[in-house]
Amino acid sequence: MTRAGALAEEIVEKLAGVVLGQETVLRQMMVTLLAGGHGLVEGVPGTAKTLAVRSLALALDVRFGRIQFTPDLMPTDITGVNLLDRRDQTFVFHEGPIFADLLLADEINRAPAKTQAALLEAMQERQVTVDGVSRPLPPVFTVFATQNPVEHEGTYPLPEAQLDRFLLKVVVDYPPETAERGILDRYAKGFHSERVASYGIEPMASAEELARLRQAVEEVHVEPAMRDYIVAIVRATRQDPSLTLAASPRAGVALFSASRAHALLEGRDFVIPDDVKELSLPVLRHRIRLTPEAEVEGESADQRLGHLLAQVKVPT
Repeated sequence: MTRAGALAEEIVEKLAGVVLGQETVLRQMMVTLLAGGHGLVEGVPGTAKTLAVRSLALALDVRFGRIQFTPDLMPTDITGVNLLDRRDQTFVFHEGPIFADLLLADEINRAPAKTQAALLEAMQERQVTVDGVSRPLPPVFTVFATQNPVEHEGTYPLPEAQLDRFLLKVVVDYPPETAERGILDRYAKGFHSERVASYGIEPMASAEELARLRQAVEEVHVEPAMRDYIVAIVRATRQDPSLTLAASPRAGVALFSASRAHALLEGRDFVIPDDVKELSLPVLRHRIRLTPEAEVEGESADQRLGHLLAQVKVPT
């Protein structure tokens, strides 16, 4: 268990040397990967969302795919298409970029809902169906989707069903001043986000090792009191009159899985309350919706969740 956690921590430390000032973001991305879920990474343009995912892909010896979402992107551009082979008059399936171990769905909310939905089956079932034929995706298939805040021009809000398939919603803020200065220093020494060779990242884990890390997460122990704590947090969202959409049972499962992965990353084989509290916001923030009155008053989903967490009794 310690060995698995040490490898995960080593990967995060390596990424932190490339994506400066975003340690929390990187740790949450690693939690997503370890838990076998998918991650939604949100932030304004230029805050290293794409750089973080590309760096993670370099640290893993896996098949990487990238889809740049645009308003004219079609579902078949993602999943693939059957094309007629004129030599023998048969249809041959040509795989789309979704057939990857690690997929970057860049600026996912710049495409309309129909195209966004092309990922839905893949994220839930780890397969895609084209012309009635289901085709399996790789066992470690993981999606990291980046998006700009929905109030930005040219964006489409993701439907609730799609949002619920993301284990975590990772919010990327501006880096602190020291990190921002460090970014310029790195560029002065030859680093460039468009030149992958300048990242200085070598593969540290294969797909098989990633599968073993996920198996180690499954062995992390969660006491009944911790399970009760998770249920209490999820159910608290359903009793809050400031919310028009509360967390579903799937949210509880997501918080359970993410807490186990966080414990492994911290080098433990058991979950403590801090694991649950640390992951509650990224697990739940995209699964709830505030009433119009709460939004008018300027309250955010994170603020509301923070208030609820303060009211739920922490197990000792």
